[in-house]
Amino acid sequence: MDIREGIVNLETGYQERFRELKNNIFSLEFVVAERKAFLSTQKLMYKAKVKLYDEKKELNFFEILADSASGFSSGGSDLDMSPGFGFKSEKTVYKPGSGREGTIKEQSILFGKKYQYSFEYDKIRKLIGELALDYGYKLNVVLSERNL
Repeated sequence: MDIREGIVNLETGYQERFRELKNNIFSLEFVVAERKAFLSTQKLMYKAKVKLYDEKKELNFFEILADSASGFSSGGSDLDMSPGFGFKSEKTVYKPGSGREGTIKEQSILFGKKYQYSFEYDKIRKLIGELALDYGYKLNVVLSERNL
């Protein structure tokens, strides 16, 4: 098995796996959390890309958490009375050269429905780093997808 197969077959602990695009780029996307309420939907997506440089024996890695929402909201300011309550806890540290580490958790009740999730920022990056080491590659974390 070569490193390409290793990336595609990597067990991330999530349902989705990396898929190979073109130009030695691999992509992974999945929904971390989704909340559907009356006439609105909110999603938190995790996106990661890996670019393989065989000649330099390097992997460039980029990841991001992206929020998206559609529909009507229940209010826009802290003063608005919304039909629910909750909290979001984010404990993160950014280390130059290795990316963001920590967790994000949310628990809330909206329209009587419980909503909670927990996500570790560095889990997939660590798995890719271990895979790179196993094949003798160096892992570079980049802050912009353009720098892949």
